[in-house]
Amino acid sequence: MPFSFYEEMQGVFTVMKWQQNKAEELSSDLVEKYQLSPIAAQLFALRGINTDEKLDFWFNATEENLADPSLMHDMDKAIDRINQAIDNGEKITIYGDYDADGITATTIMTETLSILGADVHYFIPDRFKDGYGPNIDRYKDIVADGTKLIITVDNGVTGIDEVKYAKDHGVDTIVTDHHTFQENKPDACAIVHCNYPGQKYPFDDYCGAGVAYTICRGLMQDTMPELLDLAMIGTIGDMVKVTGEGHVIVKRGLEVLNQTERPGLRALIKNAGLTMGTINETDVGFNIAPRLNAVGRLANANLAVELLLSDDDVEAQKIADQIEDLNNQRKELTTKVYDRCMQLIRENSWQKQNTLVLYNPDFHEGVLGLVANKIVEKTHKPTIVLTKNKKGEIKGSGRSIDGFNLFDALNPLKDDLFTKFGGHDFACGLSMTEDKIAPLREKLEQGFHVEGGLESRKYDMELPMKDLSPQTLAKINQVGPFGTGDAQPVFSISNPTITQFYKIGKDKNHVKFTAAKNGGSLSVIGFNKDFLNNNLLPFISKVFVQLSLNTFRKQVSLQGIIEGIEFASPKLAVPTPVIDLRQEKLVMGFADRYLLFDKKNIPIVRNRLQISDNKISLVKDYDQSGETVALLDVPHNQVELNAALEKNYHQIYLRFLLDQLPVEQIPAKSYFSKVLKYIYAHPTLSPDDYRMVAPYIGLDYDSVLFILRVFFELGFVKLDEGKLVGENNPKKQPLTASKYLMATSSQIKFVNQLRTMPTQKLITYVNNVANN
Repeated sequence: MPFSFYEEMQGVFTVMKWQQNKAEELSSDLVEKYQLSPIAAQLFALRGINTDEKLDFWFNATEENLADPSLMHDMDKAIDRINQAIDNGEKITIYGDYDADGITATTIMTETLSILGADVHYFIPDRFKDGYGPNIDRYKDIVADGTKLIITVDNGVTGIDEVKYAKDHGVDTIVTDHHTFQENKPDACAIVHCNYPGQKYPFDDYCGAGVAYTICRGLMQDTMPELLDLAMIGTIGDMVKVTGEGHVIVKRGLEVLNQTERPGLRALIKNAGLTMGTINETDVGFNIAPRLNAVGRLANANLAVELLLSDDDVEAQKIADQIEDLNNQRKELTTKVYDRCMQLIRENSWQKQNTLVLYNPDFHEGVLGLVANKIVEKTHKPTIVLTKNKKGEIKGSGRSIDGFNLFDALNPLKDDLFTKFGGHDFACGLSMTEDKIAPLREKLEQGFHVEGGLESRKYDMELPMKDLSPQTLAKINQVGPFGTGDAQPVFSISNPTITQFYKIGKDKNHVKFTAAKNGGSLSVIGFNKDFLNNNLLPFISKVFVQLSLNTFRKQVSLQGIIEGIEFASPKLAVPTPVIDLRQEKLVMGFADRYLLFDKKNIPIVRNRLQISDNKISLVKDYDQSGETVALLDVPHNQVELNAALEKNYHQIYLRFLLDQLPVEQIPAKSYFSKVLKYIYAHPTLSPDDYRMVAPYIGLDYDSVLFILRVFFELGFVKLDEGKLVGENNPKKQPLTASKYLMATSSQIKFVNQLRTMPTQKLITYVNNVANN
């Protein structure tokens, strides 16, 4: 069977535009002074770290070089009020958040106030009961429990009503946060914020833990290096800048972490399979922060704060083991919900939709964002995943793609559709009622458009292939630690000679090969690049890689991890006029023109494949000559095909990926019988209700719609006030009496023949038509 639209359109072949970073070279004096290798010198220049002052800060700055905490807005007010509470023995409650940043911020503040002898307590909202940020009921509980000072960490700027309630009841609130202010600010005793308008603090992109650490530096009148490991985890977990003061936090925080005596972190590191002394920013981002996040996703994040505050090895290991179990559950739940979402797409025939709104009341709320992100990576479609909580509310999380601002698309709908809504360009969270799901699905699809043309990514430089070794990575890492604002370097390898290509992994969905050039070579790994094969290797003109170390049998070697591939027509002495790429999943993006037979496929090619408008033409309108073209969709008949082949091309690539067939194959006769029986037995259902019925019958929704259309034509069913009902005395006639069925059958046969015809036979046919 040929590739179905669903199999093809999984985002593996979206065209990507790669742009090289540019900058003036560093002066030779700076290169000499800091003993920089050529590769490190160029990377520093590309990142704008190009003066003596900047390089000195990068290499030598420590927590001693961080700005005076009192420069941050309301810092002195906050410190005075905290000291007053300590002196008076007032009960203080830290109001945190349930992600890695909120957890580490809560720990930093609680630990410091404990050192100062404060009567300090902490509260982490429950994701499922309390939601994100200030919650009026929890503030009431905290006030009723005798608290006299509330200190928010990693939240609070939206707590207008909550702070007012506390103030009206004689309780002060200090808001410490880094999130964007809304129209109004809370009437707090102090607002300590790294990005407060007009403030004097020189660094504006701390996470919640970074702000908390700055307050604690001010409180203690000390640099508090023992808190840097926590501040660093929050920084990486919340993906704020690792440049400027963020560089100091992460660089020094990693040094502290690798020698940490915190029983909780040591237990967490042990369970993650990491080795003390070798932990880097990638380990924190992919192993430590996700474990802390898992607690808030599935349980109450208080457990994670207990872990980080624990001073007992046995207790810490016990809690770390609980967290490991939660993290494993998180992985299993994510896979389970993701698989069910992909099943929903198939059952409802949403493969051709530009956007996805996926709902199941049994989805676990804690993994919705993770699943939405995975679906976007797989399908390259903006996706919202919804579930129902115990209160009956529909809760959802959305993720988007470059070129489609999800927040801007949904914000105008919030009053009509949502009870709660918030987010940013590429992510959102929302609450709504069940009856609004269908309107959301419809309006999101109607509003879909891609701005800005091709998705683009930056790369740094051509990789110098000679003398590559593990030491090359050590030179590159001088420009790290890497993260937001200081991206891990991406290198190009232009026109490589590729050898030893093979597929690896349990499911053979990864590839490995050797790329050689200029007398040097590099082992390259491509994760989830199973669309690559020997047929496509000659088309590879550039490979974009990040470098890492591979340790195998105690042998350490340098390897490249594929970030992207650029393709071009192979440089042959005599170009092949017709190339058969029907069985390949990849649209390589280098053709001069992408030709379509059906105009309905234009939005798919533009929005989903992100082919530029100026490279898309309908076959019937195409009047150029001498170009390299790709036939992306299937013609409706042989006459259309022949007309296309008679045009004057330099080179033609046969793809036939897309179609507008109502079904991939005609359903078996038994399914027609099942559907008809179901209609007679359930006369109260609308056609749309059959989305739910289709899986029960064993079909997808497109197949059910096809059967219904045949039944309407033959007079077997009718619509009665929007409901499908069977005719009382239908005329007896075979299914083959349906012109629609027969025409579709003929079209499917032609398409399948076009997609499965042996290569040589098809190329001979194409050449014969073109040359006549």
